[in-house]
Amino acid sequence: MIKNNTIAAIATAPGSSGISIIRISGDEAFLVADRVFRHVGGKKLSESPGFRAYFGKIYDKNEPIDEVIALVMRGPKSYTGEDSVEISCHGGILVTRRILECVLHAGASMAEPGEFTKRAFLNGRIDLSQAEAVIDLIDAKNEFAVKSSLSQLDGRLSDRIRAMRAQILDAMSYIEAALDDPEHISLEGYEEEFTPKIVGFIEEIQDLIKNYDDSKVLKSGIKTVILGKPNAGKSSLLNLFAGRDLAIVTDIAGTTRDVISEQINISGIGFEIIDTAGIRQTGDVVEKIGVSRSISAMEGANLLLYVVDSSTELDENDRHILSIMGDRKVIIVYNKTDLSSKVDETELRALSPHATIIKMSAGDGTGFDKLKECMVSMFNSGSIAQNDQVIITNLRHKEALNSALTSLRRVLESIEGGFGEDLWNIDLQDAYESLGLIIGEAVGDDVVNNIFAKFCMGK
Repeated sequence: MIKNNTIAAIATAPGSSGISIIRISGDEAFLVADRVFRHVGGKKLSESPGFRAYFGKIYDKNEPIDEVIALVMRGPKSYTGEDSVEISCHGGILVTRRILECVLHAGASMAEPGEFTKRAFLNGRIDLSQAEAVIDLIDAKNEFAVKSSLSQLDGRLSDRIRAMRAQILDAMSYIEAALDDPEHISLEGYEEEFTPKIVGFIEEIQDLIKNYDDSKVLKSGIKTVILGKPNAGKSSLLNLFAGRDLAIVTDIAGTTRDVISEQINISGIGFEIIDTAGIRQTGDVVEKIGVSRSISAMEGANLLLYVVDSSTELDENDRHILSIMGDRKVIIVYNKTDLSSKVDETELRALSPHATIIKMSAGDGTGFDKLKECMVSMFNSGSIAQNDQVIITNLRHKEALNSALTSLRRVLESIEGGFGEDLWNIDLQDAYESLGLIIGEAVGDDVVNNIFAKFCMGK
């Protein structure tokens, strides 16, 4: 266990609430708490066997501050691995801060952002990938992000990494022993046994890497940009997604002059829906700026919804919009189906052969459910199994896996090229260390400090 000074912080979000929690952790957590907490029965928290909750009051010297519940947890089985006390008080801003000040005056130091979780990592309660899952869970914007973070927090990624490292270490140890004592340990024929293992490691790492891009998008939210000519129905579509009148809708072309966005959730997947100004040739200076911002909004978009007014024939503006979409994922929203159609679907398919066409009416919502189903299926076609598959969404993990993959491929090349076993071990060592970066067993202090600097106070 890493010995540290005793720290404290407010562990709940700022603002008025029913309950707030002040967390204390460290060698003197119980002594600090005893200086401010008085149990109704006179019991001291330092005498508690642990994992008990006690009712009492917090005092500033002899002045009562609030009635609270003190939860006592003894290390090493607490979150941080240290002796810890969590004080649940009434959620007033002033009361919470006053209690924290009392705890600090009683001998605790103010915790840094993420310091509780950092101590959990340093004390061996969790590894680095699990610590990163904590902040991912806090920042989760949709159900997919929650599930993937919980999977990582449960140690499923760690288990896979540790299993591979253990096998690589066994192989390195055997090769090293054989090189040191060839009279008693033979490497003859070992490459036939070892090659399938290396191939298996490579395939397993490739499996972890392959869904990174899609899973990263699912975790952070899918940037979805609505494009089209003025008055095609883009703002009406945005309002359908938002469930309220977020954008002004009129019959006057060019009403939307700026980018408007809304975060929504469809079937557990987050989408950032971005409405843009209608794209067309215009002499209006303000509208030109809006058109320019519409085109800029396309940069980095994961999905484009091109809204076409089916009651109006296609023109050069339509063709221009389709030409600048590139090879992104595109859904053509064949809008205003409640009116007489003047757009031939065949021409749309010729202009954008890879796009999916969904017929709907943004005015009355006809076809909207089908559009949402199509959006979800584009990013969750079954290639990513949310319940069973270990999912990589962290760029640091992906880079470490890629590094390990490169090293293991070099091992395979050495075997196939007939090079000596001593060269195998050099690359095996590199792969072993690269995998260790993921769980924090071969990582520098600067990386650790950078990771925990992203945490919120009290966690």
